[in-house]
Amino acid sequence: MFNDKVLLITGGTGSFGNAVLQRFLKTGIREIRIFSRDEKKQDDMRKHYKNNKLKFYLGDVRDKDSIVDAMRGTDYVFHAAALKQVPSCEFYPMQAVKTNIIGTENVLSSAIDSNVRKVIVLSTDKAVYPINSMGVSKAMMERVAVAKSRNLNDADIMIACTRYGNVMASRGSVIPLFIDKVRQGAAITITDPAMTRFMMSLDQAVELVLFAFNNGKNGDIFVQKSPAATIELLANTLTKILGHPDHLIKIIGTRHGEKLYEALMTREEMIHAIDMDKYYRIPADTRDLNYEKYFEKGKKIQEITTEYNSHNTHRLSESELTKMLIELREIKDDLSEFGVL
Repeated sequence: MFNDKVLLITGGTGSFGNAVLQRFLKTGIREIRIFSRDEKKQDDMRKHYKNNKLKFYLGDVRDKDSIVDAMRGTDYVFHAAALKQVPSCEFYPMQAVKTNIIGTENVLSSAIDSNVRKVIVLSTDKAVYPINSMGVSKAMMERVAVAKSRNLNDADIMIACTRYGNVMASRGSVIPLFIDKVRQGAAITITDPAMTRFMMSLDQAVELVLFAFNNGKNGDIFVQKSPAATIELLANTLTKILGHPDHLIKIIGTRHGEKLYEALMTREEMIHAIDMDKYYRIPADTRDLNYEKYFEKGKKIQEITTEYNSHNTHRLSESELTKMLIELREIKDDLSEFGVL
């Protein structure tokens, strides 16, 4: 499906971009374009991969002109550029607005103007019932994507979203931080031992994006059925794996904008979601503003009592979490250092 095609990844110097490169560089893809504002990371990637299929574009999604140059001749787009750090977005919410909302508008408008065939927009569980600036901006990002897709023909371009939770050992994950604390002999700090988070690997995140790519229609949002674990279990399991089961763990209380648990689908979305085995597809509401023509007399609104969240999904046992951690490609060097592998 990607043979002789050009793929653009915004925010491509991050964890997701690197995971995509490892998946696709050795395939028949013609070109992968990395669009980001970090020239140092771009140079590091260029030296690391040494591959002629890899092209780099320096720019910012806030600057539409810089996106237009990268978008020209592109077949597909994975839009991963975002501000993701919750406390930072709490202190600088307008920066989240500019990158996550206006930046997404710029990417989508440019993609439509450049006749791109498919765009997958990467979102987060924090967009569901958001209580922090990052989540609010990501929720608005999803709304922008769905609104943009309303007047598009599936035969011309497809815009869909993926929504997922904690990606293990990614840039924003606590797993590399916990490993560093054990390495330094410093205390691991957790905010609330009962806090739960969805657990998925970077490879699973890529699989979710590819599933959306292959099965999406305009305005769809895709969610992977993901297990969850408490932060306390994650910290304890990781210290045991590293051979330091008695390592000090301190509880410091919740930070700005943190939730006890995350949700991947709202109650309202659960009503309409389509079960697709490992995934849920949430189709867009394609009605226009003339609601009278959609009204059916006597039809009652269906009710679902709860959302799909990290408290009510499958809860990982210690052995299940251990297996997931040991299989993470991103921390294999760390595990080898501690004599685990």
